[in-house]
Amino acid sequence: MNARTPTPAPAVDWDAVRADLRGLNVITAPGQRKQLSKDFYWYSPILTAQLAGCVADLVVKVGTEDDVRQAAAVAAKWKLPLTVRAGGTGNYGQCVPLEGGIVLDVTQMCRVLDIREGSIRVEAGARMHDIDLAARETGQALRMWPSTWHVASIGGFIAGGFGGIGSFRHGILRDPGNLLRARVMTAEREPRVIELHGDEIQQVHHAYGTNGVILDVEVALSPAVDWVHCTVLFDTYRGALDFGIAAQAPSLDIFLLSTVEARFSPYYTAMRDRFPADRHAVFAMVSPESMADFRALADAQGGIISVAGTEAELLAEGLPPAYECAFNHTTLQALKADRSWTYLQVAYTQPFDPAVVERHLQIFGDDVLQHQDFARANGECGTFGILLVRWKGEAHQYEVIREIESQGGCVIFNPHVVTIEDGGMKTIDTQQIEFKKRSDPMGLMNPGKTRGWRADMAVGR
Repeated sequence: MNARTPTPAPAVDWDAVRADLRGLNVITAPGQRKQLSKDFYWYSPILTAQLAGCVADLVVKVGTEDDVRQAAAVAAKWKLPLTVRAGGTGNYGQCVPLEGGIVLDVTQMCRVLDIREGSIRVEAGARMHDIDLAARETGQALRMWPSTWHVASIGGFIAGGFGGIGSFRHGILRDPGNLLRARVMTAEREPRVIELHGDEIQQVHHAYGTNGVILDVEVALSPAVDWVHCTVLFDTYRGALDFGIAAQAPSLDIFLLSTVEARFSPYYTAMRDRFPADRHAVFAMVSPESMADFRALADAQGGIISVAGTEAELLAEGLPPAYECAFNHTTLQALKADRSWTYLQVAYTQPFDPAVVERHLQIFGDDVLQHQDFARANGECGTFGILLVRWKGEAHQYEVIREIESQGGCVIFNPHVVTIEDGGMKTIDTQQIEFKKRSDPMGLMNPGKTRGWRADMAVGR
């Protein structure tokens, strides 16, 4: 894949643009613009090369809805690409401006607007961890969040995410009852606010910010639980996977359930002897009421519990919480020590057959390390893999993809591409494109991130 060549843009009077942005926090310094034009796409050597030269012409930090309205109107007036970002913890280049223009940084829009029983309404730039802290003051908690929740924003999670920590208990983001309301600013000469409720939010969910600026959202809360963070060790990886399947029993109240093979152990330095190099691990967050049954199941399945404590207790011992040992934190731990790794994401056919993973262990040897996360979608339990893959070039990476997809109905969500469709949705989301025609009629928002939008759809340019 060749590095992307930005589309030549007509000459822009940037002095006039900055004059129109007067009163806003406009960043022009090259170093800051470069920093605020990137996310965690460096997980992928392919994207690292492809996106290296993609930098915003201006970054505008907004703190109010009126700020967003002014910036969106200016982008429309000058026909400038407009890319929204907050924490920038995504791994797929979602908030990288492929064609320059304006990056709209919403991290200062971080207020909690309302907390009720069962829901919380917050501005899009609010960090997930801060939101959860606010909810816990009322005895409630977020239903799910990414493993990078100390930095990740709620707007970015909804615009680019799928599920996360808590999805084993509460499903994925698009499942009914998780996303309740969203307010979105259009990108037009006279921007409007569109309010979305319930399933209407799918029009902006996982759309990579291509069809409107999310201003604030209302998401569901559940009663807070002081989860017990557990590590269960097994002699074989098949034993860990079998335990993961058995732990799906409805009688167990589990928030997180992930399996990680022994070859990850050297990268989990904070775990010390709790995750030794000759044992495979299951990481879980279990309700206190389910711990007796969870222990009994571990014993019955031949597992040994090496860690069991609340997050506060683990931190006091210098141990990481279970959610930092699962999802894409596994990749992050490896990359901290060895940048020769990259990763792939896999969805397995249900009911999940561990023999598929065993075949992959035999086929790929030391080129691919196995890690599976269990989550619910549409009420059914699913199994997903975030595999560590030795980087041996793009051709080898796609050989691994083809081999995995040739077996057992596995589907790859490719993290080495920037478009929504190629990264996992596999089909054009007509609903999102139709909403884009309403919210971004000129086609200015995050151009190049969806194949469903064609240049001839734009109006008013």
